Amino acid sequence: MAAKSTGGTRREEADETPARQRILDAAFSAFMERGFAETSTLEIATRARVSKRELYALVGSKQEMLAACIGERARRLQMPAGLPEPHDRESLARALEALGTQLLHEISDPTVIAVFRLAIAEAARAPEVAQALNSLGVEPSRAALREKMSRARAAGLLSGDPAEMAEHFSGLLWGNLMTALLLRTAERPTPREFAQRAKTAAAGLLQLYGPAGRVP
Repeated sequence: MAAKSTGGTRREEADETPARQRILDAAFSAFMERGFAETSTLEIATRARVSKRELYALVGSKQEMLAACIGERARRLQMPAGLPEPHDRESLARALEALGTQLLHEISDPTVIAVFRLAIAEAARAPEVAQALNSLGVEPSRAALREKMSRARAAGLLSGDPAEMAEHFSGLLWGNLMTALLLRTAERPTPREFAQRAKTAAAGLLQLYGPAGRVP
């Protein structure tokens, strides 16, 4: 009797979750387990306990479900808002440290790493997975980082090409960490390790690109 009661409680709790969210959760789980190409809309509807008619009305096609699933997780890849505008090299270093720490923390989150693994696994059969990840998360983050480097150069704090500086900062920040996380050959770093990696990356960038008008 207790087992039956527990099962009923779980169903009631699940039914309280909005149908659209149930669909997206079910879609993401199915994509991760079976792959995008092998997952059918019927399976997603069954997992979410909705009809196919409701599924299409609330979310749309399988491609639209994929975009919504990635979009939710890709927001973690976007540049954090509210960072103070640096006014000298010291404040620029602190800003880059804060930015790097947050990016490392958010992008290394297991759900985000799972999206990257999905994109890699489906690269041949469903290239739209990688395209969605790039357009919704990766490219906006890169563009924001380039913009930050442009402002630092305009303020005379750095001398160099903004795109090149952004790529160098990302390389210094991540090193081989992303590859290791994708391959499951390394554990996710601790908050202290995130902060240290970001501090080292910021110092490295400032050493590579001195103030405008001076060769570092």
